[in-house]
Amino acid sequence: MTGGRRRAQLFVDEERDGRLEARTTGEERLMLADFLSAQRTTLELKCAGLEAELALRSVEPSTLSLLGLVRHLADVERRWFRRVLAGQDAALLFSTDANPDQDFDGARPEPHVIAEAWEAWRAEVAFADRFVAEAPDLDIEGHDGWRGTVSLRWVLIHMIEEYARHNGHADLLRERIDGAIGV
Repeated sequence: MTGGRRRAQLFVDEERDGRLEARTTGEERLMLADFLSAQRTTLELKCAGLEAELALRSVEPSTLSLLGLVRHLADVERRWFRRVLAGQDAALLFSTDANPDQDFDGARPEPHVIAEAWEAWRAEVAFADRFVAEAPDLDIEGHDGWRGTVSLRWVLIHMIEEYARHNGHADLLRERIDGAIGV
């Protein structure tokens, strides 16, 4: 049997795929952090090698794009870790009350827009990673106007779910751009 493609193949070679190194036993915080890291890496892999194509929309009338996902997830990271858990008065970077979909609507194929999105996303991921590593335990709490009181444990689980859902979108978007498939 030759030439067949399977959607469940890995997006990159197994030897180079750090997502497979996640802990399967041990301390809960480390396992949750590994799972979230793997989901973040998946988003990066789905966007790798693209520039202007990152802003390519899925289908009309949707504004969904890979770049929109990066911008959206930067705001999601910022919301849960900086605003809710750390209690910082940090405005979202791409969305506003007046335009809650600006994260997607503003995803344009301009080099400075793309660079700004990646820089913001990486800064928010770095903040979240530091916050998780320095937190005394997973039971620390923050208050969210939507969910009420939430723990770090809940936020980590929610973030894994958020990335997993959006990485499904990223799978389809990437396949539409250049035919690349895999997990």
